[in-house]
Amino acid sequence: MFEAICRGGKRPKTVTQLMRLTKYGQVEVLQLGGKLADQQLVHKTKVGKATAYEKDRFFATNRQKILRYAINPTSLKHLPTKFSPRVPAAGPLRVTIRGIRVRITEITVDDIDQFAAVKKIKSASERVISESAFKRGIQRILREGGKFQDWGGEPNDLFTTKVRLKGKRVATAFAFKGPGTSGVLTPAKLGKNGDQIQRLFLSPADIFIIQYHGQIGQAVVEQMKAFATINSVREGKHVWYGTIDGDDTRRVLAAYASKFKMR
Repeated sequence: MFEAICRGGKRPKTVTQLMRLTKYGQVEVLQLGGKLADQQLVHKTKVGKATAYEKDRFFATNRQKILRYAINPTSLKHLPTKFSPRVPAAGPLRVTIRGIRVRITEITVDDIDQFAAVKKIKSASERVISESAFKRGIQRILREGGKFQDWGGEPNDLFTTKVRLKGKRVATAFAFKGPGTSGVLTPAKLGKNGDQIQRLFLSPADIFIIQYHGQIGQAVVEQMKAFATINSVREGKHVWYGTIDGDDTRRVLAAYASKFKMR
């Protein structure tokens, strides 16, 4: 039925014409045509007073592929879709959308110029510091004198243009998660509605950093990568993203103890 509707020119085919082309009875033509129309594979219309079906240009152009997958369900299982993209397990991910090149880079605390002293610290002992105290220490390291009040709907905990990456100042948005949160950090623990990562990437920044005093789950990094990709495509710019987990937090505290008022 699908092939018969798509065959030939643009003009719709009536039920009578489709009965002749398919050898189906009237009831079968109406049933099959209705199913195809419900799935938006074809368009149901009228020719005079007669029911007719018109092909969809996109599906008609790709009908051979559609029929091939319909005949061979095994091949269909391996077909990438937006619901099942089947990204290769290894190797770099490259996304090209309408000629726009995605430019994203994952960074660590060692890549930021102002944290150069961290490179000398391989590991450090456990230290407990509040979220607000850690934020003030970061401000001192960056020489950021602004005031940043915490409130429930803020897109970030600290926004600054003082961060330097390879000598160049780059607007940066930080999200800090203090010791009030425990266990592995997951997206659900970021924000009341689990939407803090999304809100972070609404900041007018090029670098996005999430800091936590413990282990940061893989899902957090995956979400950051996804939003970094969206920002890069939408704004046509290079986006950097990264995390500062518990180990790196302790290294920062050890390297810049005086900035955090620690002995």
